Amino acid sequence: MRWVDLLFAHWPFDPAELRSRLPAGLELDTFGGRAYLGIVPFRMEDVAPRGFQAIPRLSTFPELNVRTYVTCRGVPGVWFLSLDAASRITVEGARRFFHLPYVKAMMSARRDGEAIEYRSDRRDIRAPAATFAARYRPIGPVEAAEPRSLEEWLVERRRLFALDGEGRIERTEIRHRPWPLQPAEAEIEADSMAAAHGLTLPAGPPHLRFARRLDVRGWWPRPT
Repeated sequence: MRWVDLLFAHWPFDPAELRSRLPAGLELDTFGGRAYLGIVPFRMEDVAPRGFQAIPRLSTFPELNVRTYVTCRGVPGVWFLSLDAASRITVEGARRFFHLPYVKAMMSARRDGEAIEYRSDRRDIRAPAATFAARYRPIGPVEAAEPRSLEEWLVERRRLFALDGEGRIERTEIRHRPWPLQPAEAEIEADSMAAAHGLTLPAGPPHLRFARRLDVRGWWPRPT
């Protein structure tokens, strides 16, 4: 699969606020004593099982993630509070086979020069209604995340965790090159994604980074 026109928007949180959202067996990861909540809009392209040709009408769609960062037995990864997607096939398939909390939303992602105009309106009875609307763009050159920096800690995580149907933690590994990050700016017109999880975003501006494209391979989930 390919992740395109992606914005990382992150807010620092008191760890206690996010720790209660985690299942037993996962530990909240922190940087400098702070936990982080990420809201990540982007577009998926060429999504297909390995060895199969992607079907353009089914393999390209907007997606929006709400995520935080965890460890399991000392191994770092991502924990998703929610994943919105415009593809019903992806939503139902990911819920069934990857046990991820995907939900269906009405979504659009349009490129206007360097900028992305993005909107998501969740309409799925399995989760509270939520909206995200923003215009964002890169404002600087591509920069590799410095070792041990906040940027590296936030984005260079090559696995995600989920709960299977029996409530057991499983992990899904992914592989990709280092993120081609750029400084970014964003005008967020509407955002109730965190509120849908009972969280209030801090008043300060988020930490923003942009990535134009990243090619990714993923594996099937396996027990931790």
